[in-house]
Amino acid sequence: MSDVAKAFDRFKLDGRVALVTGSSRGIGRAIAEALAMAGASVVVNGRGAESAKSAEDAIRAQGGQALAVAADVSDSTAVNAMFSQVMATFGRIDILVNNVGVSTFYKRAEDITEADWDLVMSTNLKSVFLCAQAAGRLMKEQGSGSIINVASIGGLVALPRLAAYCTAKGGIVQLTKVLAVEWAADGIRVNTLAPGWVETDMTRSLFEHPRFGPPLRDNAPMSRTGRTEEIVGAVLYLASDAASFTTGQALVVDGGWTAW
Repeated sequence: MSDVAKAFDRFKLDGRVALVTGSSRGIGRAIAEALAMAGASVVVNGRGAESAKSAEDAIRAQGGQALAVAADVSDSTAVNAMFSQVMATFGRIDILVNNVGVSTFYKRAEDITEADWDLVMSTNLKSVFLCAQAAGRLMKEQGSGSIINVASIGGLVALPRLAAYCTAKGGIVQLTKVLAVEWAADGIRVNTLAPGWVETDMTRSLFEHPRFGPPLRDNAPMSRTGRTEEIVGAVLYLASDAASFTTGQALVVDGGWTAW
């Protein structure tokens, strides 16, 4: 086998088991479908059983292996039950993509309520810790694993009117570094993916806003927003053996938005 063929083989995920939180739609669903196409058995997760089952059915229709598990990943009891179900079904967990997140409140800092703050922190940061902790315990027993925490450019630079969101995403970047250092000796790699402005169901209304939409596009050197499929390649790299020497890093996919 040539060196080039060997390099391509390192991207294959045959025999791996992956769990993607918040994968019933948007970026998470695209990630789940891509991991399945690369050969992994994929656990799709969402709060709603119906939407998670829809994502499972879509993967199975494409010839992939999938299991839908509805769970609130900001609740430790639900998280532990979810991982118990994964282990009962597949017997292992090789890849965790912490994708779930919300950005509900576009407010000035002085107008953010305590309830606003708590919801963003619980969904965007607490869930990442709980799932990473549960997966890390299992991966340590296996001696291998890859955890990919989806943050944002908002974890690296300031985005006005998104104080809670940026704080949570910045926390993900730092949590990633700590876990990468703690778990490197156990064969577990932990990395952050930091997308820029990507059009999804959650962000479409913002991009269509006549005042706020144009600057979000124009401030990137590529002068456009990203597409969900453009995030997938970075996830496949971080999940695979192609990234065997990559840990504790934040991989930015933003059309050059943070390069100015």
